[in-house]
Amino acid sequence: MQQEAMESRSAILLSLLLLALLLTTTSAQLRSDFYKNTCPNVESLVRSAVAKKFQQTFVTAPATLRLFFHDCFVRGCDASVLIASPSEKDHPDDLSLAGDGFDTVVKAKAAVDSDSRCTNKVSCADILALATRDVVVLAGGPSYTVELGRRDGRISTAASVQRHLPHPDFNLDQLNAMFSSNGLTQTDMIALSGAHTIGFSHCGRFSNRIYNFSPKSRIDPTLNSAYALQLRQMCPINVDPRIAINMDPTTPNRFDNAYYKNLQQGKGLFSSDEILFTDTRSKSTVNLFASNNGAFQQAFVTAITKLGRVGVNTGNQGEIRRDCTRIN
Repeated sequence: MQQEAMESRSAILLSLLLLALLLTTTSAQLRSDFYKNTCPNVESLVRSAVAKKFQQTFVTAPATLRLFFHDCFVRGCDASVLIASPSEKDHPDDLSLAGDGFDTVVKAKAAVDSDSRCTNKVSCADILALATRDVVVLAGGPSYTVELGRRDGRISTAASVQRHLPHPDFNLDQLNAMFSSNGLTQTDMIALSGAHTIGFSHCGRFSNRIYNFSPKSRIDPTLNSAYALQLRQMCPINVDPRIAINMDPTTPNRFDNAYYKNLQQGKGLFSSDEILFTDTRSKSTVNLFASNNGAFQQAFVTAITKLGRVGVNTGNQGEIRRDCTRIN
């Protein structure tokens, strides 16, 4: 009996150990020098293609960064968001992804494949991760080491997007629950929200805050009143739905900590932005990032590195897509 109990305990301990190993292998299998023998200049190839695209339009930066986030939160960072329709792209939450983000990856992939050593050796998921770092730097944000070794997913459905992306009206508990399910902390979530410093949105995503917030108040009381009137001018009632509004009204083309300073003044575009300052549980982090750009940048690098590990395919999982928009 005693021996059976000991064996049973050993079996439980072994399975717990295996689970712990499984959870740590993801980041262990990703490494910055993954392509050193197959495509040693992958970083410079991607960087030059991204820089060229960025020179054509600034939208390259927010579009690529948002594309990476939407990719990682749905089925993990596996480039499934890039697959042509019918796919994740058809879900309402992904319809507003700007074409310049997709084009950035296509151009970077072509640049990588133009080197005969690299042709069909580098995954679209890794190209998107590298391009994301490069646009952050081009917009004035921090540089960081990108972990590589992701493989591309083979599944992309609109249904898989449902309830996997944050909405503009989320409160702190909803934000934390969604980010926590992807292994990200509240601080990670607040730091990644700082990407809105170069973001833009369409009037329909926040019009309820400036026109029909509640029976008592047409304008959301947490919204700076002068800013609300400005938004009404930019977003008249029958506005063209394609009109884009900067999420950072002060330095929209610079990756900096102005987003947090704006929150302190009631100038968060979404209620999911402003809640970070109005909820006492997250306010101190917003204040820290607003007063210390270095602290924000450091937290952002930590958070986006963790984001890049979410649900990745490694080893023999998935594939290396020959065309980022199609499964092989």
